[in-house]
Amino acid sequence: MAVARKNDFRKIMNSKRIILAGGSGFLGTALARRFRARGNEVAVLTRSPRNRPDGAKEIFWDAKTSGNWMKILDGADAVINLTGRSVNCRYNARNRREILDSRVDSTRILGEAISRSGNPPRVWLNASTATIYKHSLDKPMDETSGVIGAAREAKDEFSVEVACAWEKAFNEAQVPATRKVTLRMTMVLGEAKNSVFPVMRRLVKCGLGGKMGSGRQLVSWIHEEDFCRAIEWILDHDDFSGVVNLAAPNPVTNREMMKIFRRVFGAPFGLPATSWMLEIGAFLLRTETELMIKSRNVVPKRLLDGGFEFRFPKMEDAVREIESRAK
Repeated sequence: MAVARKNDFRKIMNSKRIILAGGSGFLGTALARRFRARGNEVAVLTRSPRNRPDGAKEIFWDAKTSGNWMKILDGADAVINLTGRSVNCRYNARNRREILDSRVDSTRILGEAISRSGNPPRVWLNASTATIYKHSLDKPMDETSGVIGAAREAKDEFSVEVACAWEKAFNEAQVPATRKVTLRMTMVLGEAKNSVFPVMRRLVKCGLGGKMGSGRQLVSWIHEEDFCRAIEWILDHDDFSGVVNLAAPNPVTNREMMKIFRRVFGAPFGLPATSWMLEIGAFLLRTETELMIKSRNVVPKRLLDGGFEFRFPKMEDAVREIESRAK
């Protein structure tokens, strides 16, 4: 149905609710499963509602205009906005527009809806990206000293522009009764089909698991369990607001990451990909080389300073755990 039935709203509004905007993908599904296990009611705002086996209720929204979905904000415990068109595409004019608009429009309309709520959510977590930080091979980028900006060698001007506009829309939202947290997210490792993990497995098993480009670029990442635990931790700490890096504390070089995948997947060798090979491969796969060559040297200073403990601080342990479940 285009909109949820009245009894769906009534059931959702009778308990402590978590609202996941754009929550039908990999990360939203993982969060919904975790919150349902905690006993929360979960409402997922999506363009294509369906019945879900995890008990979450999917409700239609178009991520840019007001509608019946706004009712569930009243009295909700938390809103987590994960909305955004995938960046795994070619950055032509149409895709650029959709990538930018999907993030800015959804953030703007959520801000308007929360500001009009008679009993607004206690906290609003809005996705952003750690790509906002400058390409860096040496300087770690934390929330306090991290440098924001693009670098010609990383080919990331558009991505940084999107990240800044995304965060600007969130910062401008006037919701004084609601705590706000900006989630600068890194690559999340998990076993879902639409995550990066199975893609890496296929590459490595096909013998293409060598370094990409120079191999010196840093890769920041986080295990899906630590991602969900960090979200829970943020929700439970009422004094925590502002920007937070969702990243494990130990970035690795691309060269080391590919070695880890080869060890875990049992691949004796991996052909390296030079810069020109990456350009051809990205064109054929309809993606952009920025996703592979930018050095994201991002660390979670605020989480660590706040006492959050990672269960998977090292990439090899994270990859092995995910692969063991996948088998």
